[in-house]
Amino acid sequence: MAIIEAKGLTYTYPFAEKPAFKNIDLKIEKGEFILLTGPSGCGKTTLCRCLNGLIPHFYGGKLEGELTVAGLKTTEHAIYEIARHVGLVFQNPENQLFALTVEKDVAFGLENLGVPRDEIRRRVDWALKITGIYELRDRAPFELSGGQQQRVAIASVLAMQPEIIVLDEPTSSLDPLSAKNILDVIHRLNKDLGITIILVEHRLDLASRYANRVIVMRDGQIVLDGEPRKVFLQRETKLIGVGIPKVVRLYLSLKENGVGLSKVPLSPEEASQLIAEALTFDRG
Repeated sequence: MAIIEAKGLTYTYPFAEKPAFKNIDLKIEKGEFILLTGPSGCGKTTLCRCLNGLIPHFYGGKLEGELTVAGLKTTEHAIYEIARHVGLVFQNPENQLFALTVEKDVAFGLENLGVPRDEIRRRVDWALKITGIYELRDRAPFELSGGQQQRVAIASVLAMQPEIIVLDEPTSSLDPLSAKNILDVIHRLNKDLGITIILVEHRLDLASRYANRVIVMRDGQIVLDGEPRKVFLQRETKLIGVGIPKVVRLYLSLKENGVGLSKVPLSPEEASQLIAEALTFDRG
């Protein structure tokens, strides 16, 4: 059974003239790493808000169709119930951090749920260690760098031990190295713990190597959905204006010039290896 399933999902914000997205049919299996992308205003963030119940419970508006997340119909369960299964990391981590210390921020959700104190301590320490910020536990969040704040936001969600983590452009305000470090943490959570990841991201050069599936939205609809190497080669991907990774453009350029690689690379390291193999084969 899919961990997320949407059937005919359509949502319109209060006082809006047209839906933010319409007729979304979607199935996501447990343990998948989904890269959700598309032009600004296509409905990505709105769809994410549905996954943890913020829509319709907080934003109001009109939600039609059916959405089931971790076995719960989101229209029939409160946000706090869905939060046990789905964690949402916002684009700006400052929107999630408000306590006097990192440790208190990470413990906040567990305290609200009435988790026993010993269990809170165990989970907070675990979340801080797995995100690499244990030594920052006594620091004030506002003193930290953007990358460190984003790790605190992820640790806060992780301490709740959700089955699904949704991240809405978590690297948008970070430099490339900090962004890669954050994506490495997210990838590790997916591989080591089997957490289902839904990552909204424009920086496909950094993110594409981690995903096993890419979903492209345009004008409130899903227009492409598949394995990254296939989606990035679709002509429609380019027409939509999605910035396909540079290594995919390199693959296409090499192909036009008679150098065929065995598969489409998704990272510079993979491209380097495939080019070396192609050149060795040609010499042979």
